[in-house]
Amino acid sequence: EVQLVESGGGLVQAGESLRLSCAGTGFTFDDYAIGWFRQAPGKKRELVAGITSGYLTNYLDSVKGRFTIYADYAKNTVSLQMNNLKPEDTAVYYCALRVGSWYDYFGQGTQVTVSS
Repeated sequence: EVQLVESGGGLVQAGESLRLSCAGTGFTFDDYAIGWFRQAPGKKRELVAGITSGYLTNYLDSVKGRFTIYADYAKNTVSLQMNNLKPEDTAVYYCALRVGSWYDYFGQGTQVTVSS
C-alpha cells in the first residue's frame, strides 16, 4: 500500500524559511517522480515543484529561486526547502507520487502559514 506522509509545516513570518519532508512507504522513490502541490483556500491545487527519478526538477514560476526540491532515495524521502516565504505561499502542501502520466497518490497535507 502506498503511503505518503508530510511533515515540517508551520507558521512563519514573511522572509523566513521552512523545510517540508515527505516520507514514503509501499514503493521505491527512485522508480517514480515525486511532486509537491499546494492548495490555498478557494483556489485550485497547483504543482509547486517536481523531481523525476533522474533528478530532473521543475518549479512553479512564482517559487523559482526560492524553493528547492531534493531527494534522498536512500531514505525514501523527498524534501522541499522554502526560502524567503511570502504570505501568498500560505496553503496546505501535499506530497504526491506520479505512477502514470500524472500524480496518482497524495499525502494528507501539511499546513504552511506565512504572516506578513
